[in-house]
Amino acid sequence: MRSHEVIREVLKSNSAKQISSDMNLSLSLVYKWAETPDPQALTQSSNPLDRVDQFYQSSRDIRLIHWLCERAGGFFIRNPKTVQSHPDYLIPATNQIVQEFADLLAVVASSAADSAVTPAEAKKIRARWEQLKSVTETFVHCCEEGNFAELRHHPPTSPS
Repeated sequence: MRSHEVIREVLKSNSAKQISSDMNLSLSLVYKWAETPDPQALTQSSNPLDRVDQFYQSSRDIRLIHWLCERAGGFFIRNPKTVQSHPDYLIPATNQIVQEFADLLAVVASSAADSAVTPAEAKKIRARWEQLKSVTETFVHCCEEGNFAELRHHPPTSPS
């Protein structure tokens, strides 16, 4: 789905007037974002989704996407590239998920041993959790695609 189509769908279930008021913008600008863009004109009236995409494409800094996902109460996990292969990697991949989970539990147990979790410990827990989610999402995606070659390209990583 293209950005203006997403905005058009959002405006079907949200008040454009309220959005324009909340963002201190003109109502016409909010409606303009839902229009098919002119490919020749990339101006300040580009919709905010396109602007965020341009910022990401220019910087290639994934922190932009992580921040946006966190603001929405979620997280970002990159989809693995798909390559056809035999499912011989299924067992090691399963073991990797179990190992990542064990590593997460070890960090949690170590951090909570004194019945308190410091900000630094919370950061370590978050890093291990993000790694576990990433490894598991790669596994699930490969299962959905029936493609396990990509699993061998994601070796276990050490904690951050």
